[in-house]
Amino acid sequence: MSETAEVTIVGSYVSPYVRKVLACLMLKGIEFEIDPITPFYGNEEFTRLSPLRRIPVLIQGDLALSDSSVICAWIEEAYPDRHPLLPATPADRARARWLEEFADTRMGDVFIWDLFYQKVVHPIVWHEPGDAARIEDALNVGIPSVLDYLEGELPQDGFIFGEVGLADVAIASFFRNAQYAGYEVDAQRWPRAAGFVSRMLSHPVFERLAEFERAQFGVKPAERRAALEAVGARLTETTYGLPEPQKGTMRL
Repeated sequence: MSETAEVTIVGSYVSPYVRKVLACLMLKGIEFEIDPITPFYGNEEFTRLSPLRRIPVLIQGDLALSDSSVICAWIEEAYPDRHPLLPATPADRARARWLEEFADTRMGDVFIWDLFYQKVVHPIVWHEPGDAARIEDALNVGIPSVLDYLEGELPQDGFIFGEVGLADVAIASFFRNAQYAGYEVDAQRWPRAAGFVSRMLSHPVFERLAEFERAQFGVKPAERRAALEAVGARLTETTYGLPEPQKGTMRL
């Protein structure tokens, strides 16, 4: 494998896990092309590359990785001389990894599976309403508990470890999906979290990614590639996507 080979990402811009990886690539100035599919549309070759049918998948030469945390760790190790994704000290690096894990697991459960999937993905992909009880529980129990924790972990100003890094990106990615589902952080109840979210989502990397994300909304899956190309996305020549969604083991 050559580290000068083109980096390809398989996965939708709207996925928080894909967004995390793309933001890390962009922070390091690494060029990439993307096959913007969701796992529901993945073909058999996608399943071979990602046996759990999760996105993103990173491909570079003969290397294929299919977990966002593994991918981000590889990015940091493969390109150590560019913008650091992790802080300098062992203690801070461990804390950054923990915050990434908290985001990927707990925040993924409440922001994605209980809120975004139910309110946005389920109606669009499967053409039926999501689970109203799960949405209500997310809004009244799950998300407030996450924000109560983050309020004690996030800085009043700036970013968690000085420069924008992996922990910031991992946490902020889920709040973009929350916005798409109509949720905004109550700044009076959680001022640190609200300020952090505002700073991160207005960061140039997140603003650029938002252009691609917005291009996906309002178009049918068959029209997605053309809509993304119109706003400057670098797309793969071929796709691992199918014309119709398939139910099965998958993750956003």
